[in-house]
This record gives sequence, C-alpha cells and structure tokens, in this order.
Amino acid sequence: MSRPLVGIVVVSHSARVAEGVVEIAAQMAPDVRIVAAGGAPDGSLGEDATRIVAAIEEADAGAGVVVVMDFNGAVYAARMALELLDETRAARILLSGGPLVEGAVFGAAQAGIGDDLDAVLATTEAAAGYNKRVTD
Repeated sequence: MSRPLVGIVVVSHSARVAEGVVEIAAQMAPDVRIVAAGGAPDGSLGEDATRIVAAIEEADAGAGVVVVMDFNGAVYAARMALELLDETRAARILLSGGPLVEGAVFGAAQAGIGDDLDAVLATTEAAAGYNKRVTD
C-alpha cells in the first residue's frame, strides 16, 4: 500500500479560473487530490473561506495540503480558512506564495512522485522563477 500524497487546493477569485487550473494540473498528476475553491458563495467573483476549508478537507489524504492562490482577497480568505480549521489539521496546510498556474501544475507533479509537504511547497514557490521567455 502506498502512502498518501500531498493535496493541492487552487484558490482564485474566479471559479472558472480555479477549475481550469485544476484541469491542467490533474493532467500532470492524476493521482493527486487537486481541488478548486474559486468564486464567492453566490457564484460571482470573489472568495469564500468556508469553500476553501471544504476544499482543504477534500484534498487532504493525510499528507497535508499546499494551497496556491491568485492574489489579495484569495490570500486573506485562505488565511481565514486556516483559522477555521482545528490546530492539528491547520498544521498540515501550507500557503504558497508561488504563481497560481505554474505553482499548481509543478506542485501537483511533485506531489505525484510522492514528495513531502515541504518539498511540494518549495516547488510551488520556485515556479515563480520559471523562465517563459521565448527566443528565436
């Protein structure tokens, strides 16, 4: 029996953006629990800490969860979500300062090979330095 993998939660102001990022990341790591938590409760743009808590609970297979976020309110909502969790679970949840798309994709791939929570977090954050420059 294999050990549980680190999960990924994708938090965006837009439910469609979060779902799209999950779709891409799942292509790289089909065995990793990757869950979208985007948009406000009424379906508009925004964020919802209780939706993030539910996504964390769904993504957590026992090895912890890395949360990638877009900006501003999503970061605050993710921090609030951590406060809503019990201390034991909150200790296994790390918030990434890395980019949303690259962080989720690279982090999911790292989780998919069985790396631990700290390694997955480091990968999501290192994605900020990924060189996308196109040369001739």
